[in-house]
Amino acid sequence: MLCVWICGHPAAVAQTASGQTVLADAGLQGAAAPGSAADAGPKWWNLHGQFTLVSQFHPAFNSPYQGANSLSPGFAQKETSDLTVFSAVRLWSGAAAYVNPEFDQGFGLDDTLGLAGFPSGEAYKLGARNPYVRLPRAFVRQVIGLDGADAPATMEDGPNQLPGTIPANNVIVTVGKYSVVDIFDTNRYAHDPRADFLNWSVVESGAFDYAADAWGFTYGGTVEWTRSWWTLRGGVFALSKVPNTRDIDGTFGEFSLIGELEERHDLMGHPGKIKLLAYLNRGRMGSYADALALAQASSTLPDTAKVRKYGSRPGLALNAEQELRPDLGVFARASYNDGGLEAFEFTEINKSLAAGLSLRADRWGSAEDTAGLAAVANGLSSAARTYFAAGGLGILIGDGQLPNYGWEKIVEMYYSRKVIEHLTITADIQHVLNPAYNRDRGPVSIFSLRMHAEF
Repeated sequence: MLCVWICGHPAAVAQTASGQTVLADAGLQGAAAPGSAADAGPKWWNLHGQFTLVSQFHPAFNSPYQGANSLSPGFAQKETSDLTVFSAVRLWSGAAAYVNPEFDQGFGLDDTLGLAGFPSGEAYKLGARNPYVRLPRAFVRQVIGLDGADAPATMEDGPNQLPGTIPANNVIVTVGKYSVVDIFDTNRYAHDPRADFLNWSVVESGAFDYAADAWGFTYGGTVEWTRSWWTLRGGVFALSKVPNTRDIDGTFGEFSLIGELEERHDLMGHPGKIKLLAYLNRGRMGSYADALALAQASSTLPDTAKVRKYGSRPGLALNAEQELRPDLGVFARASYNDGGLEAFEFTEINKSLAAGLSLRADRWGSAEDTAGLAAVANGLSSAARTYFAAGGLGILIGDGQLPNYGWEKIVEMYYSRKVIEHLTITADIQHVLNPAYNRDRGPVSIFSLRMHAEF
């Protein structure tokens, strides 16, 4: 027997590497506290907002040469800002519509170039000096409750989340425009560049080349089936018409298929999750080997855009999080993709390992402050190394040559302090060895200051 419930998504609200608001499964562990949203009764609408400003700079660093996509070796400073409105309206039992208009402004360092693991999840691949408006999300979500003995979970009122209760066993269908990583590859400790880590390859699995336009959003649909201790997710999403561009293929002639299995558990009374994700991109993309062959035959630089043909690019990602104490948690990610073909949407990473911890400042009397430490190592396939060594350019990287390849290694630390209600200030530092996989350049340290307000 099925029952449709009037509620939002079983979610913990956060943001992602492209500034997305996450509606990520929270494990459905625990019922409502007294005086919570469950006591207030269902609302038919809500309205929330956020503003985030990130300023980043790096001092001068060693660079004997550079190419078109290199991080500039001199002192550089850039900033980004965004203002988002989260609106939700309940449509009928179990269904709601969500619309998120947003104002964006600013640039990433070197116009979001120079590092495979880019240092700001708030920086898009397109920048602008003056604020401009866009619509990153407009989607409908239907929640279908399934009979089960587990206690229902309670959804608090929040961004893209209407208050109410939901059975632990359910099916959720989401259709419209949103971000793949609103739902897939989420992590409690590393997934929100507006509140925790900033680096792209820390807040997401580095080799997860998910469908997206230049801002990180696309059209698609997702089905999630949740039982008491597991969730199975599947989705189909439109790729860009041309790799790494602003125009999405609305005909789904080029598309991405994604599946994820999530397991939830308790370890000595502390919750944890393990997620296994697989994806397959189907579209017109270039082979590094074909680009090199054409370049040699024509005495030109290799360019994957000249050899694109319809094909498939698969990948895998493993994602784990574990609470160790109420104020301390750890996470890890490992990902891999087919390194023979060019990156389609995200960044030039064919293999990636990341791990870190998050510590809430309870021990020194600042329970709403958080400190984080993470390390990530990103690598290229042999085909990609040969392509970039011959002078090829990618989405984010391309020094014109790559005679001395090495894994790109990044350590990130941050401290986030709540200044007043709804306002946090974060100091962040990232130290990068072998930027863009180049042992001849760097190391470089990147310093960030983030201001985030919610209303």
